Amino acid sequence: MRILTSNFLQLLAFPLVALTQPVEVLDFSRFEASYLHRESDTTYVLNFWATWCKPCVAEMPAFLEVESQMSKQQRKVQFIFVTLDDVENLERKVKPFLKSRNITSTMVLLDDVRYNTWIDKVSTDWSGAIPATLVYNHSKKKREFYERDFNTKELTKTLKPFLN
Repeated sequence: MRILTSNFLQLLAFPLVALTQPVEVLDFSRFEASYLHRESDTTYVLNFWATWCKPCVAEMPAFLEVESQMSKQQRKVQFIFVTLDDVENLERKVKPFLKSRNITSTMVLLDDVRYNTWIDKVSTDWSGAIPATLVYNHSKKKREFYERDFNTKELTKTLKPFLN
């Protein structure tokens, strides 16, 4: 009976584990090919952050709120959160951070410490500081970069020109 109970409980727990959002680990060349130049009419919001960055963590609720609002309005917007944490901290810091805040958004860990080789490819305006956000829409030929933090109102206002 004990074995059956244990197996039964494991089966019940499986769907909860399956719902955990995976974190895609990419070097810059794969990240660039997958996320920086998508050709569609969707607006992409790439937020560069890290668990050790206090302003990044502080602005995360604003991004999640706007992402939720846009989803409810059926807007063609995709939020992609790009953590610059070390890959060694994925299991120890990043995943627990996401789990504790119930974050299920698209999450990428950019595992490429050669920052000076790729920062300008994201934006020539980027000094390398975070938080930083790239917003683009290929079909509207709009691409803007922001090296700053956002609140909900500011982010909504920033996205408006990309959605009209």
